[in-house]
Amino acid sequence: MSLVIIGSVAFDTIETPFGRRDRIIGGSGTYAALAASFFTRPGLVSVVGRDFPRRFLDRLRSRKIDLAGLKIKQGKTFYWHGRYDQDPNLRTTIKTELNVLQDFKPVLPESFRKADLVFLSNLDPESHDFILDQLTGTRLVAMDTIRYWIENKPEALLRAIQKVDILFVNDEECRLIARELNLVRAGRKLQAAGPKVIVVKKGEHGAMLFGKNFVFGVVANPCERVVDPTGAGDAFAGAFLGYLDSTGRFNQRELRKAAVYGNVVASLVIEDFGVDGLLRASQLDIINRYQQFRKLCAF
Repeated sequence: MSLVIIGSVAFDTIETPFGRRDRIIGGSGTYAALAASFFTRPGLVSVVGRDFPRRFLDRLRSRKIDLAGLKIKQGKTFYWHGRYDQDPNLRTTIKTELNVLQDFKPVLPESFRKADLVFLSNLDPESHDFILDQLTGTRLVAMDTIRYWIENKPEALLRAIQKVDILFVNDEECRLIARELNLVRAGRKLQAAGPKVIVVKKGEHGAMLFGKNFVFGVVANPCERVVDPTGAGDAFAGAFLGYLDSTGRFNQRELRKAAVYGNVVASLVIEDFGVDGLLRASQLDIINRYQQFRKLCAF
């Protein structure tokens, strides 16, 4: 099996009630690839500027992440600055600089075009067809999105949703796209639009999966100290797809387990700033948290 992730690699400045970190490594592709690497050997397609530290690329390679699709271009790396309130669900974007990401058209290496799973992570929906046309024999395509695309390119987004198998959204995005206040009705409406599965990420309240013949809810892994929620949703999706890639099966049972692993890995992210929690964790940490989670949910 194989998984290819197409998303951003970035610098982030993050402010939370627990402190501030300037220009640390972030990006949707980074979080998703590191999370997936606990289960499989993902490929990453992205772009960075000449200012990006080569030592961090070496760290990604040390996690068996294939960087054949990562380009280094003249210019500056994508940059985002955000601030979180006491409620970690409330975030204010202070600055976004697209830089080299602005005109990036993802061209997949030949070895990536036969990937079994492909994840389009928070990309401009108008770029999806360009990427999908490069794929040969892909079994499952997943995508995530953000409010910016919902508000600025709604028609392109709806067309993109119809062409994927799994759609990851948070609860706010789900309601906005479906134009439904009730989350269950919204999830069902999106699932009927084309994707086989809608995965609604609910932050501290866990996640819900909507399939053709099932609905599955999973609570979040308990965490007493949420330091930085940045990238938790991307890590959830990366772990979810990484687990599916490791099993090679996309049935309801494995989808449910994938959601649990997504929550477990996302819990590593929120306990520290940036990707530090993912870099520090081991396979044993994942196993232990998974076993604790099973006890939490058993009745």
